[in-house]
Amino acid sequence: MSRFEFATATRIIFGKGTLKEAAAIAAAWGQHALVVTGLDGERTRPFLDQLAAQNITVSLFTVTGEPTVATAVSGVQQAQANTCDLVISIGGGSAIDTGKAIAGLATNPGDPLDYLEVVGLGRPLTQPPLPFIAIPTTAGTGAEVTRNAVLGVPEHHVKVSLRSPLLLPRLAIVDPELTYTMPPSVTASTGLDALVQVMEPFVTHQANPLTDALCREGLQRAARALRRAYHDGSDEEAREDMALVSLFGGLALANAKLGAVHGFAGPLGGMFPAPHGIVCARLLPYVMETNVQALQSRAPSHPACARYDEVARLLTGNEGATAVDGVTWIHELCADLNVPSLAQFGVTPADFPAIVAQAQKASSMKGNPISLTDAELTDILHKAL
Repeated sequence: MSRFEFATATRIIFGKGTLKEAAAIAAAWGQHALVVTGLDGERTRPFLDQLAAQNITVSLFTVTGEPTVATAVSGVQQAQANTCDLVISIGGGSAIDTGKAIAGLATNPGDPLDYLEVVGLGRPLTQPPLPFIAIPTTAGTGAEVTRNAVLGVPEHHVKVSLRSPLLLPRLAIVDPELTYTMPPSVTASTGLDALVQVMEPFVTHQANPLTDALCREGLQRAARALRRAYHDGSDEEAREDMALVSLFGGLALANAKLGAVHGFAGPLGGMFPAPHGIVCARLLPYVMETNVQALQSRAPSHPACARYDEVARLLTGNEGATAVDGVTWIHELCADLNVPSLAQFGVTPADFPAIVAQAQKASSMKGNPISLTDAELTDILHKAL
């Protein structure tokens, strides 16, 4: 490998109880914070008290679902109306993506579509965003260390990214204690999303030695911890492992590429009321299975074949495991975690052509280790239905 780049949040603080450090750091960057949260306001109350103790005025912005461009614009308007000089997100991926977008758009004027990928002009942000702090309360997206904010564009029936190196947070606080109260269903969907995000960057053509190290460690931790966290949410060691898997996945995807799972996730999330984590969780075994079959039949000497064999060894702990064993392990994991089908969110076979057409244009699809045909993508959807 001749060269690679690696960029992430300016500062990452990981560990149980580290939330208590955030307010004092924030006080050095601003005096009026827009705090972006999800619906579970009770979990944020102690943090709001900590901000008040630092004499930081708070304007609260609640994200009620997966964010859209309109959500971000509303947040920008609130931040500007209250002269906020700091944005803090505490919540899941939706809250963090919204906060990132608000921080970036608040200082970069014009139509948000000017800056969006795929459906917009894709222009770069030129002005530094408002200082942004990301505090995840789920172990899934890794959004606290990525350089993009995923936003729905309902008029185009798709979710796309606002992407810029400037969107990397100044501070990411990853406190596993904040994930202890996640119910099993959320633990499953976010945890499988985290697993996808240490697998897809490992088999992509843009993998590099730094992302490889993160993915290998993440795959091993997910293999030993995800079932445990699902079946016993009070297992602190498993919760810590999964918080690390999520963090490692965010670091990896921001500096390598993703693949077909996330190539599908944008169109499906834009067309149907399906949470991102559930979409990724449902698609994972079928995309992995299809990729392995396509590689073995059309490109048996492709480096990703050996990568999938290594994924299998890391997941199963069996030094003799092959890619097919890895696919079986993933199928069994998803069955154990009771991942819902796409049909439960209104997806039907009649929708498949539109989904496939949009997925083929998605930026994440370009990271898939082998180009999948429309027929292969359609078969994945049939299996996930």
